Amino acid sequence: MLHAWINAAVKSILPASVHRHLQLWQSRVTRWASGGRIRFGSLRRIVPISREWGSDRGLPIDRYYIERFLRVHGADIRGHVMEIRDNAYTREFGGDRVTRTDVLHAVEGNPRATIVADLACADHIPSDTFDCVILTQTLQFIYDALAAVSTLHRILKPGGVLLATIPGISQSNRRMERWDDHWRFTTVSSRRLFEERFSPEQVTVEAHGNVLVAVAFLHGLAAQELHPNELDHVDPDYEVLITVRAVKSSGPQ
Repeated sequence: MLHAWINAAVKSILPASVHRHLQLWQSRVTRWASGGRIRFGSLRRIVPISREWGSDRGLPIDRYYIERFLRVHGADIRGHVMEIRDNAYTREFGGDRVTRTDVLHAVEGNPRATIVADLACADHIPSDTFDCVILTQTLQFIYDALAAVSTLHRILKPGGVLLATIPGISQSNRRMERWDDHWRFTTVSSRRLFEERFSPEQVTVEAHGNVLVAVAFLHGLAAQELHPNELDHVDPDYEVLITVRAVKSSGPQ
């Protein structure tokens, strides 16, 4: 009531133009008091800071989560292990638990590859072969993702473990001319996909990230540019990276 009376009194004294400026100032003060003014700083831009996922600035944020996931499940990386493109993670996290490694690549031309195959149709890979498969950031490039998961299930030995990571909130990979970027996943779609072939009780799906991490990753910032407590905080509404651990049952399939 008093506020309305003061407004009326001010309006009767001040020129209309001054009064309009006063109202604008009052609205800004109210907005700042209620939610705080948003200062985007160097993020107020319509192009990302880096288009290289942060690799030109340090460790990419998704790789921070991938490496932590593989480190936690390092004991699964043992025996005969297959990895995609190269065996760097097998060597780093498997160590002397690994007795044999294979590297799968989808096309000819990779000198490190011991297997050339499309996971969606790889009948020439023998069944029950691997104790562990490391599949990082790969399923988004395979249009028939369910066929790929079926292959992965088939080529694992009974009791073998699949360690997979899948992008959630991410820029696209359209600049990688050889590979079509088909999918982004959530924990819900990932769980449904892997439970089509693996027993539900043998599938563990987790999300990593939060709104700050999502914004930083989309801008191409590196993991070193965030604090560990910022990286490690999980907000289930912002799934930047999905991790899946799936074990092939030892009993009859």
